Formats: sequence, structure tokens, C-alpha cells
Amino acid sequence: MFKKFITASVLFAFLISCNSKEEKDRYNHFVYRAVNNKDTAILAIHMSDKRFYGRYEIAYYQIGKDSGDVKGDIKGDTLRGDFHYISNGGGWKRIPIALLKKENKLFLGNGVIGTYMNLPCFLPGTLNYEDSEFVFKEIKK
Repeated sequence: MFKKFITASVLFAFLISCNSKEEKDRYNHFVYRAVNNKDTAILAIHMSDKRFYGRYEIAYYQIGKDSGDVKGDIKGDTLRGDFHYISNGGGWKRIPIALLKKENKLFLGNGVIGTYMNLPCFLPGTLNYEDSEFVFKEIKK
């Protein structure tokens, strides 16, 4: 009985992993860099028509860095998701991230952060792209 359960569990896990909703080879890879005074941000992401994921690192001049993963959804010219990172020598944090794609650049959005169902998000009506802390330009390969 136990042997059948293990076999069924392994088979089920295999089928789920093979039956992913999206194929990773349909994602395009981009690397962006932005500079704000002496701080530098690098965004290496994979994008499809509807989703994105990748790595994001912000290096603060002579202080340290925040480094982690980004993932989310793409709707039109807007990428919205979250940034799960290790703060400058501290613990793990999760914040929302929003990027506006305009003129071959990505503008980092800002706004008031709240929580909804225990997940961080921008409060309605507060997200804007004016005076972006970082404006990302694609690094050509």
C-alpha cells in the first residue's frame, strides 16, 4: 500500500512539473541598468506576453545592496509584481514593484505601500511614475 502511494506521488509530481502553463523558452531575456546619483540598479528579466521573472539588484554607494527576485504580470505597457530580496545585510523583505515601459525604457513606479491578504501592494490611486527613482535602459548584448 505504502509503495503504491509513493509511486503515485512521484508520478503525480512528474505530471505536474511537465504540464506547466507556460513554456520557459517562450520568454525573451533582457538586461537593464539604471543609475540614480551614485546608486546603480541592475534588472535581468525574462518576459513573455503576460508574465515576467528575474533578478533585481540595487547597489547603494558605499552602503551595501538589496538583491533578490522579481516576478509578476504584464498588462499592456505595465509590469506589476513583487520584489523578494535580502535587504542590505538584513533579513528577507517583499515589496511591490511596478515598471512602465515607455520609449524603450522602464520607469520604476512609486506609491504608498499597503497590504492586501497579507501581500504587499500599492494602495489604489497612489502609484505614479513621475520622478522615478530609477529609469532603466536596456544593456545591449
